Amino acid sequence: MNLPAKPLVIPVFIPHSGCPHQCAFCNQSVITSKKLPLPCLLDIEESVSQYLKFKGRREKVEIAFFGGNFLGLSRETLICLLDYIKPYIRENKIHGIRFSTRPDTITQETLELISPYPISAVEIGVQSMNDKVLFASKRGHTSLDIINAMARLKQIPVKIGVQVMVGLPKDDETSLFESTRKIAGLLPDFARIYPLMVLKGSMMEKWYAQGRYQPLDLPEATRLAKEMYRIFRAAGIDVIRMGLQASDMMEDPSMVLAGPWHPAFGHLVFSEMMYDTVCERIDRCPDLYRPETLVLTVHSRSVSRLRGEKNSNMKKLNIKYPGHEFITRTDDDLDMDDIEIHGCDKINKGRTE
Repeated sequence: MNLPAKPLVIPVFIPHSGCPHQCAFCNQSVITSKKLPLPCLLDIEESVSQYLKFKGRREKVEIAFFGGNFLGLSRETLICLLDYIKPYIRENKIHGIRFSTRPDTITQETLELISPYPISAVEIGVQSMNDKVLFASKRGHTSLDIINAMARLKQIPVKIGVQVMVGLPKDDETSLFESTRKIAGLLPDFARIYPLMVLKGSMMEKWYAQGRYQPLDLPEATRLAKEMYRIFRAAGIDVIRMGLQASDMMEDPSMVLAGPWHPAFGHLVFSEMMYDTVCERIDRCPDLYRPETLVLTVHSRSVSRLRGEKNSNMKKLNIKYPGHEFITRTDDDLDMDDIEIHGCDKINKGRTE
């Protein structure tokens, strides 16, 4: 199945810029591998030029300001950055501007300020809809700010994204899933799910050293993120990323002190969903799967998800169903999250969602 090419996104990182204070879990300099809070215009120009060389056949290009609180920048800085992009817009080299920001900076005033510019997407740092969790995380805003921000953004033609976290202080499975359902109920266009890491230079570093905070381990974070993904997808919301972007700093144990770090966290989540789907289908209709050999068919780009990291899913299936042999096949007419299970002349279809 041929899908339309995604836009080329040119990232511009502005770590901590525009932030009124530092959240307990945050050290954007580690996450973004950028030490300066705001790049100079020449750096942005160089980055744009480099990325445009790799546009390929993609029709649309977007520039994205990530890592800080974009609408929290001073009025002068905000207009300077947006005006700097104008020539690229006029020349049809860049077609949209996207950014991430705190919900309490999405006001009628800031939206009017950016209204002359082609804003294509706004990502809100939601993290949680639980006020106790937000307070414990030193977010400095409440769930009502998130609700109001979403309502204001719904009034303008822009894609709305939400960034949520798993493993926040004072959060547990019940409050996490309740929060996720509340966020899904606000109907954003897409979501990102990030597991909390204990980063050097964050408040969480001190709390972890004092024993006041214990991060999730990787299996638990994967399990919780999987259920969050399912809640979002059931509401028709795309989850465009799970896990933090890999970088040299994120691989440095002196910078990432603890937490469920994995460079392919999203892959682990999708692999677990694939495994769950196969088991659910076999357990629900065991009579369909009496043959010793079962053929699992997926899109070619989903084979690694099906097999799992280091073939872990196939090993688990062999242990769970010792009387069967499992063979993988590919069919690119299937969606990325489809699975077909063939047992002799029996066919059963399942989705990972």
